[in-house]
Formats: sequence, C-alpha cells, structure tokens
Amino acid sequence: MKGKFITVEGPEGAGKTTVIKNIEMDLLRLGYDVLLTREPGGIDIAEKIRHIILNPSHTTMDSRTEALLYAAARRQHLIEKVLPALEDNKVVICDRFIDSSLAYQGYARGLGIDEVWSINQFAIGDMMPDCTLFFDINPAAGLMRIAQNEGREVNRLDLEGNSFHERVYEGYQQLIQRFPERIKVIDASRSIQDVEKQVLAVITGIINDA
Repeated sequence: MKGKFITVEGPEGAGKTTVIKNIEMDLLRLGYDVLLTREPGGIDIAEKIRHIILNPSHTTMDSRTEALLYAAARRQHLIEKVLPALEDNKVVICDRFIDSSLAYQGYARGLGIDEVWSINQFAIGDMMPDCTLFFDINPAAGLMRIAQNEGREVNRLDLEGNSFHERVYEGYQQLIQRFPERIKVIDASRSIQDVEKQVLAVITGIINDA
C-alpha cells in the first residue's frame, strides 16, 4: 500500500469522532490527501449493516451474529473504500476497525479475543493499520459525556450496563499490551484542544515516517 492507514479506537464517549473531524481539517490545511471514514459504515452496504447492528430495538441479537455482522461490514468497507484510497496514496483515518471487535465482542461479550481475531482475519486478510490511536478515558466518564450530549445518537451499545463498558475497557488494555508497537495511547480525559494536539502530532509523525 502507498498510503497510510490510521485507525481510532476507544470506549463510548471518548470523543474520538469529534476530534478526528477536526484533525481531518488540520491535515487538509497542511496539504495532505485525507480520507475520513468509519466502521461499521462508510459505504452504502456497510451503513445498512450498521443500522441492523446498532438499532436499539435489536436487543435479542446473538453475540456471534453481532461479531459476524461487524466482520461482514468491515470486509465490504475495506474492499470498496479503504484499499482504493490507500492505492491512491491517501491518508485514511478510520473511526474504529478490528480492535473494536476484539474488545467488544471478543472480550466484553466473552467470545474470545483469538476467536474473533480468526473471524476478522478471514474478512481482512493481513490488512492491518499502520497505527491505531486509543482514546483513553474512564468508561464512567465517557458514558457521562454521552448523557450530557443531547445531540449524540444513542445506539444499542450505549444502552449496555456499566459492567459491559468496563469489560470493553479491560479488553482494550489487553490489546494495548498485545500490540504495543501499533497502538498509541491518547489521554482523552483532557480538553478537546489538548487531545487534538496529541493526535495531530502522532498522525503527522506516522505520515512522515519514511
């Protein structure tokens, strides 16, 4: 691949979506060719799968069904949008990728990190990010942010209990230990401006790393 593939992860309410929208503008002003996208979604098919997964009324969804749907959306998004952009030498910033499945379904749902990894290897092959930014915030603080943000979409995962979100956070901590060279930790408890400075410094470093 000619471009750079950067993914952004974190617990609910970490603020990553807001920050990377601002980072996209910063990078464009600096002259970089940037594509900002998200998972699940980013393209028509994957957005439809997203609606199925995150619909608050779909409370009976089985954990394995959930994991398989995420992997299916990921595959289509990768083939249709991410890989062509990387071939065009773009900087692709993706709001969530494989680590979300490993933390949410693998660890928090109890399916097993290695088992969910296997599902996703079938979906993405050996296509892994050049760098992953983990927005680190206490799960309770993240959920409080969501409660205070009246304009934010409330999805099925937001409705899970605190214990689920604590397990998600624990899952991410395991992934940070497993992939320390790829996953960079961002202190998301700080102000938006401070977080943006952290993120911009890391991303420009990755882009310019020969």
